[in-house]
Formats: sequence, C-alpha cells, structure tokens
Amino acid sequence: MIRLGSDDKGLQEELKASGSIPKHIAIIMDGNGRWAKQRALPRAAGHREGVNSVRDIVEACGELGVKCLTLYTFSTENWKRPTHEVSTLMRLLVKALRDETDRLYRNNVRLTAIGDLGSLPAGVQRELSEAFEKTTRNTGLNLNLALSYSGRREIVETARKIASDVAAGKLSADDIDESLFSRYLSTGSMPDPDLLIRTSGELRISNFLLYQSAYTEIYFSRVFWPDFRRRQLYEAISDFQKRERRFGLVSEQVKRLQTI
Repeated sequence: MIRLGSDDKGLQEELKASGSIPKHIAIIMDGNGRWAKQRALPRAAGHREGVNSVRDIVEACGELGVKCLTLYTFSTENWKRPTHEVSTLMRLLVKALRDETDRLYRNNVRLTAIGDLGSLPAGVQRELSEAFEKTTRNTGLNLNLALSYSGRREIVETARKIASDVAAGKLSADDIDESLFSRYLSTGSMPDPDLLIRTSGELRISNFLLYQSAYTEIYFSRVFWPDFRRRQLYEAISDFQKRERRFGLVSEQVKRLQTI
C-alpha cells in the first residue's frame, strides 16, 4: 500500500519494491468535458488541461519502467461529436505533437499509433509521421496512441487480413490459433495490457482493446482525466499489485507456479 505522506520519488520506490510493475498500461482518458463544465469553462479547456495529464503520466510510466502505455486518444465513435469539437481536438493533437515530440525524444520514448490513421486530417498524419520517425530508435517507454480506433473494427480487420493470407496461400486455416491472431492485431508487437485504467467514474471499456483485454486487470477512477496525475496512477498500480492474477487457475496453482 502506498503511503499518503510519501513524495513522488518515495512512492515510485515503494511500488517497485512492493510487486511487479505492469509491463503494459492502457488508459481510457475520460472526463475532459465534465471537468470543464464543473468550472464553467468551454469543453476545449478540459481537452487542453488533459494534455498536461498525458505529459505527467508518460513521464511517470517512463520512470517506473513501464514498457508500453496505450492511450485511448480518439475513438471512431468520437467522429460523431459536434464538428467544432472534433476540429478542436485535431488542432490540439497537432499542437501537442509539435510541442512534445522533442521531449519524448530526449526521454527515450518511442511514439506509435493504432487505428484508422488514414481517416485523420492530413496535418495530423504529417505530424504523426514526423514524430514516429524522430523517435523510432528510442528504446524506453513505447507511447502508443489509439487514434480513430475501434476494438471491434480491429478484430474484423484482423480476420480479413488472415483470410486474405489464407486465400493467397501464405497461411493454412490450420495455422490459425490465438497466438497467430494476436500477431496480426495492430498491437502484435506489444504484450497484452496488464492494467486498464478508466477515469471519470464510468464503468465500461467503450470498444477499447477488446481482444487484448481478455485477462487485463481493470481499475476505475472517479477522477476526471484533467485531474488524473502520477499520484492517481500510483494508486492504480498499488491496487493492481494487491490482486492475484489467476488466468483461469485456482490460487493454489498460482502459488505453486510462483515458487518454480
């Protein structure tokens, strides 16, 4: 359990000593609009403040030794929002990429993205491409943005790719198993998420990493995303470390495996 009086560095050391740090953390960043509404501010103000939370969480994950952080940045359903809000989000994304890529590079963070990137505005695609290229050789945290992303669509697209390779003779239908299917997903080079965090108090996963999250531990925080910083992240990881991940086994089997 983390100690409330500890400073950030002390909390990091407590988490590292208390148990395993999740290799892959996924976050549904929710509550920007409600955060702004509570303060009688435009929704854009919540999105702007949310960028500061992203910066702090990315730095904290890098310091903890997390291997991969996937952020649900923009879903396919988000295209249905009012046009002016979508435009604002795209402008903020371009600005964030311009402002933060050098920082990511200096901190040894590699930027990747999943989703229908071709549906994004040309300016966003250009900034993403430049950020990918600049950070491609970095070996620390993999910051993975889910953009114009749908978990269901990803599963359908994966099935289509496998079917195409079977039809082309590159695969046999007998080759298809869970391991092969996972490799064809957009996250094929990453481990499945150990911990999925959703902010703002909503209790659903909203079409996010559906296949990958079969055995992911889920943590729901009532804190709106613009107020979610490293202290809240540490609380989520501390909660994760108290859980027993059985993957279908019973406790006694898990304990025996841990002693081998």
